[in-house]
Amino acid sequence: MTMEKLQAQLDELLSRLKDKAEVKACLESLVSVYPFNEFEYIISTLLGADALSLDGYYELREEYIARNLYLYIFEISAPRGFGETWAQGHLKELLPDLVKPTKKLDRNYSGQYDFLLDGNIRIEVKASRAVDFDSDEPLYVKALAAGSQRRFDMNFQQIKPGCCDVFVWVGVWRDVIRYWVLSSKELEANRYYSPGQHRGNVGEGQLHLKHDNVAEFSKYESRSNELASAIRNANKRQTAK
Repeated sequence: MTMEKLQAQLDELLSRLKDKAEVKACLESLVSVYPFNEFEYIISTLLGADALSLDGYYELREEYIARNLYLYIFEISAPRGFGETWAQGHLKELLPDLVKPTKKLDRNYSGQYDFLLDGNIRIEVKASRAVDFDSDEPLYVKALAAGSQRRFDMNFQQIKPGCCDVFVWVGVWRDVIRYWVLSSKELEANRYYSPGQHRGNVGEGQLHLKHDNVAEFSKYESRSNELASAIRNANKRQTAK
């Protein structure tokens, strides 16, 4: 979990203190008000007792940030704020050639897909975050690292293969962001795709990308700097007869 390693490191340092029992008692009754919290108290105590050097603190801090570079994305609470605002903005930063569609560019456009590439490749973006499936903690607490063995279930919903040519999935772990690019035909034919997400919603489905099937999608995975070619290749597969 997010704090496990940091907590273990601090616990080990606290165990070196002569007055560790007294510090532990203080922590059990500690009252915190932002920006002062338990970690700030522990670190300042360790620094004051020379159990942690300033350089050691900087190293601890840098290691934690490196392990949790994308943790802030798990703090986005509104689904549309994550799936639309963040995910689409993130892709646009990676691939500036993506264009937001309009009726002027596509007279049949009515919001059914997210981007155009090369003027005619219709792209739908879906995003999800890897969290511990067996935890009820807040998202930022149960956020998983890419190497975690814990179960996760990324549910890509409201998938409409008939409304776009290519899907780009964005999967966020707290230390890694991964990308998969599939043609609409490939997605619709995938054995994990369920076409019946909601009763009466014809042409709309969902797909669960999970800890036990993610490896089966490796052939669709793309590096961030290769997304443009991955999208164009997926579109070629989409239009091939």
